[in-house]
Amino acid sequence: MTGLARGIAVKAMPARGILRWGRRWPVLLRFSMLSIAAVAVLFPFLWIFLASLKPPVELSRPSLFGFEPTGVNWSEVWLNSPFARYFLNSVMVGSLTVMVSLIVGAPAAYAFSRFRVGGTGLRFLILAAQMMPPALFIIPFFLMAYYVGLLDTIWAVAIAHLTFIAPLVTWFLIGFFEDVPRDLEEQAMVDGCTRWQAFVRVVLPAARPGLAAAGLFAFIMSWNEMFYALMLAGGHSKTLPVAIAGYWTFRGVDMGKMSVAITSAVIPVMIASFFVQRYLVRGLGGGALKG
Repeated sequence: MTGLARGIAVKAMPARGILRWGRRWPVLLRFSMLSIAAVAVLFPFLWIFLASLKPPVELSRPSLFGFEPTGVNWSEVWLNSPFARYFLNSVMVGSLTVMVSLIVGAPAAYAFSRFRVGGTGLRFLILAAQMMPPALFIIPFFLMAYYVGLLDTIWAVAIAHLTFIAPLVTWFLIGFFEDVPRDLEEQAMVDGCTRWQAFVRVVLPAARPGLAAAGLFAFIMSWNEMFYALMLAGGHSKTLPVAIAGYWTFRGVDMGKMSVAITSAVIPVMIASFFVQRYLVRGLGGGALKG
């Protein structure tokens, strides 16, 4: 290689390095932004979990680490209080709400998407309960639960949750059923299936990502709801949000026990999200927001 060629190659090397970094900096920028967002989202959960392991003396100190972990708060909440019963109440209320919402909402959404039942007006009408404050319905709910003997039961809470969750699940599923090709069910009916059999055997399996996403959405809404649970079942049928609020007493906030309760309330939702995440991603990307 001549001296002139070597000089050109040496001058070209910084240019190639600049071009290489020019291609990489958008990737690095996205990675940095995602890392910052992940830290911002996960840090509160880390702080709450570590607070649940701190002895009462350490809770007043701002240090995140540098303490001796203890399980006193966990044993007090789970073994020496009725928290386990409240946890089970929330699981039962959420499961009932999801099951009934899907059983009612799936056929309703199918009717809206295939037969245009009620037109656009009825689609918006089913969301009317979302436009009114919950305080408007609590007195009728309370009186009905009292007269039929459902007051302070998980059934009263589940029925109250269905009034606003089932319409949202129906609305949520309309877009999924619209994405299912009509040819599939028509072919099933040509092969001898009735309309209902085609819906159950063909349409529902095809809309499985939407059902999983809608079910998780309904469970989270029921799991976090507090107003109806406080008014209709504040005793033996108390749910987790009400139980967590109970650690804020006239003597102050019992931060250690509240941290245990909050951590315990987050874990089931994380587990459920983990098992349905592949359906959730496919569902949210497959037209669930069209409705």
